[in-house]
Amino acid sequence: MERYILDEQIGFVLRKVIQRHASIFSSHMPDNLTATQFAVMAKLFELGSCSQNKLGRHVAMDAATIKGVIDRLFRRGLVNTEADLNDRRRLNVNLTQEGEALLKSVLPNALKITQKSLEPLTQDE
Repeated sequence: MERYILDEQIGFVLRKVIQRHASIFSSHMPDNLTATQFAVMAKLFELGSCSQNKLGRHVAMDAATIKGVIDRLFRRGLVNTEADLNDRRRLNVNLTQEGEALLKSVLPNALKITQKSLEPLTQDE
């Protein structure tokens, strides 16, 4: 029978990495901005206006999840939505001025989060 050492299993290691990163994220971001909300806002800033469906694909969220994130950001006034001029069934999402200002204010924190998350690793790792 093969030995099974939990600490050597990729799933266990990745879970620990995710937990550490989530802790670092929450300590460097405003209390009310989640990692998924930040990811959506950062991708919108990068891409500009895009459909909710396309945005979901870019941030690896299924249709229900991206809709929920967009709804919460919309209620906070950080994004707006509008029907696509070429396809009324498609909903385009944009950052509002408030959303862009918030994102720009937390980008230095986001860079620190990445740095702190990678800090224990060597360059090769």
